Amino acid sequence: MSPDPKRPNIVLILADNLGYGELGCYGGGILRGAATPRIDDFAKQGLLLQNFNVESDCVPTRSALMTGRHPIRTGCRQSVPAGFPQGLTPWEKTLAELLNQHGYATAHFGKWHLGDIPGRYPSDRGFEKWFGIPRTTDESQFTSTLGYDAEVAELPYIMTGTAGQPSENVCVYDLEKRRLIDELLVEKSNEWLSRTMDEKRPFFLYHPMIHLHFPTLPHADFAGTTKQGEFADSMAEMDYRVGQVLDHVDHLGVRDNTIVIFASDNGPEFRPPYRGTAGPWTGTYHTAMEGSLRVPFIIRWPGKVPTGVSSNEIVHVTDIFTTLLSVAGVPKPEDRPIDGVDQTAFFRDPVNTKSTRTGFVFYIKDELRAIKWEDWKLHFVYEPKVNQSTGKLESPYLFNTVRDPKEEEDVLSYNTWVMQPMMKLRTEFQRSLKNDPAPPDPLKD
Repeated sequence: MSPDPKRPNIVLILADNLGYGELGCYGGGILRGAATPRIDDFAKQGLLLQNFNVESDCVPTRSALMTGRHPIRTGCRQSVPAGFPQGLTPWEKTLAELLNQHGYATAHFGKWHLGDIPGRYPSDRGFEKWFGIPRTTDESQFTSTLGYDAEVAELPYIMTGTAGQPSENVCVYDLEKRRLIDELLVEKSNEWLSRTMDEKRPFFLYHPMIHLHFPTLPHADFAGTTKQGEFADSMAEMDYRVGQVLDHVDHLGVRDNTIVIFASDNGPEFRPPYRGTAGPWTGTYHTAMEGSLRVPFIIRWPGKVPTGVSSNEIVHVTDIFTTLLSVAGVPKPEDRPIDGVDQTAFFRDPVNTKSTRTGFVFYIKDELRAIKWEDWKLHFVYEPKVNQSTGKLESPYLFNTVRDPKEEEDVLSYNTWVMQPMMKLRTEFQRSLKNDPAPPDPLKD
């Protein structure tokens, strides 16, 4: 553990497909069938962001988190089926690699989804230890699906690995293991945290959970507890698992010098019966609507981040990379464009300080879908529901996300001035792409 306040420990917990409207502290909780007391209490201990923005789905967001770069740069544009080239290329520098090179103990317990071949597993990308799934959790349904043939579609596995050694299969990841895996991941994380207490190094624990990704199935201890179905039971379990990690940090006596972040990788699931909610916003992941972009984010850093504060300032997932490097005293890479900006000053004083970001571009795969700037959102392709796009708009739609959170009333005709800062932002970003070409899309080769 780190006794040096200039090199704080870091615990990053990432929920999967957790929409803005699910947690009690974001207006959900019991209204969604399951109270979330542990996360709600955690929100009171730090800063809650109401305008934290991510990418369109699992892979793009996780790549942006690990590299501080938009996925259009890294080639991690979308989730790719097993058997196709995927993940972060060797020349990308991950958050774990940079922290580890500067003395941090690093571990990953959970869902990776940034590479499933030797050279691209977490233990190849800066994590000294890892345990979890290399891709996504819907694969847990494979072995129970009528007609599934392991000879033509790879078996899904829970895996483990240590830096410098080959990663290995632990067991087949099936529906039985799906119900057990979040419990197992907490056990692995807490065991690792206990072991690091004997080291004089700061630690970085990355704990990307499996809940609430479909199939959203709770552990037997939580099945039926909410009386509102398996999705609500899984929310109750997710809340409990987060509490277990928080309790262990406190038990080890490292709370005061540990940054703990809880966030989601994208907006809610759209497939029934596991459909989630984005609360006041429209849309789910795989769209450019606010329901896709805005997700929960809470940060606790005792004595550094004030308690019981919420903010509507814009923060992007790429900013977490840059900010965590900054607080750890680790320089960011200078040999490539880094899209994340340092939000340390804002996190420390969110009442009197503005975010260092005013907006960002939003791509889905290789298509620019929208630009967000201050209270405005410009859509080049309007898709309020997945697979219901009418294609590129002849004239973009402009929405004010404060006055029109559902993004229903186009106001471009009498707010054309907004195009100036937005087009400047787009032009600057696209100019930088010319000198920073991304790897090809593996599904288009």
